[in-house]
Amino acid sequence: MNHKETKDKSYFTRLQVHYRRRREGKTDYQARKNMIVQDQRSINTPKHRLVVRRTNRCVIAQIILATIQGDKVLCSAYSTELKKYGIAVGLTNYAACYATGLLVARRLLKKLKLDTLYAGVSEITGKDKAVEANKKGPRPFKAYLDTGLVRTSTGARVFAVMKGACDGGLNVPHNVKRFVGFNRGSKKFDAAVLREHIFGIHVSKYMKELQKDDPEAYKRQFSAYEKAGITADKIEEMYKKAHAAIREKPEHVATTKNVPEKKGHFNKKAHMDKFPLKLRQARWRMKLDAVKRKMKNAQAVFDEDD
Repeated sequence: MNHKETKDKSYFTRLQVHYRRRREGKTDYQARKNMIVQDQRSINTPKHRLVVRRTNRCVIAQIILATIQGDKVLCSAYSTELKKYGIAVGLTNYAACYATGLLVARRLLKKLKLDTLYAGVSEITGKDKAVEANKKGPRPFKAYLDTGLVRTSTGARVFAVMKGACDGGLNVPHNVKRFVGFNRGSKKFDAAVLREHIFGIHVSKYMKELQKDDPEAYKRQFSAYEKAGITADKIEEMYKKAHAAIREKPEHVATTKNVPEKKGHFNKKAHMDKFPLKLRQARWRMKLDAVKRKMKNAQAVFDEDD
C-alpha cells in the first residue's frame, strides 16, 4: 500500500529558504565561497577577483575585493568606454573583450602607481607570457578570474578579457587551454589564431566573404560599420590605435550631464514662513479688515431689503 507523502508542520519549520540571488539564478554561492575563502594563516589578506560579465550590449570588467561588510569594487571598465579610444562598433566581440581587459588592467595599475613597473606586453603576438615580479618594487597585482554562471568553454569571450588583463600587467593564474587557437585533439596552442581574434581579423575575413556572397545580408549585419566608415581593411589598424590610446591614457573621466532643475510644488505655508513676523501680521490684519468690510456691506444690504 502506497502512502501519500504529506508535508506537515515540522517540515515547514525546518525549511531553509535560499538566498534571493540563488532563487533568481544569479549567484552560485558554493562557487563564490570556494573563490573568496581565505586560509586561517592569512586572515585579512586581500584576495582580489577579476569579475567579468557580458550583456547584450557591453562587456563589464571589475576588480573586486570581498569583505565581511560586502564586496568593494577597486576598479571597473566597460566596453562602452572604448568609443573614446576609437572603437565605435562591435562592443561585445572577442577583440572588444580583449580591449576591455587591457583597459581595466592599465587603469588599476595607474591607480596603484604600478603602471611603470608592470607595463605588460609591448607587442601583441598571442603568445602566453607570465608576469614576472619586479625586483625594484612590489610584486605584481594578483587577481583570480570570476566568470560567474558563464559556461567556461574553449574560446569563450570571458577569457579574452582575462588575456587583455594579463597583457596589461595583471597576474591572473591561468593556462592556454581555454584560449582561441587551442586544439583539444592535438593539445597544441596556435598563438597566431589568438592574435587574429585580438585584432578582429576574423571579423574582417567574414566581412569580405559576406560582402562577396550576400551583399544584402552584409548591409543588414554590418550597417553600423558602414555608418561609422569602418571597412574590412581598417579593422586591424583600428584596434592597434585603440590599444595604444588605452596605454597612453587609461584613467576614467567623469562626464557632466546637464540635468534640468525640477520645479517643485508650490508650498504656500513654506512660502509664508520666509516672510518676517511683522509682515505676516500686517497681511493678516489686511485680510481681516477686508472680511469685516464685506460682512458690514452685506448687513447693510440686508437691512435695506427689510
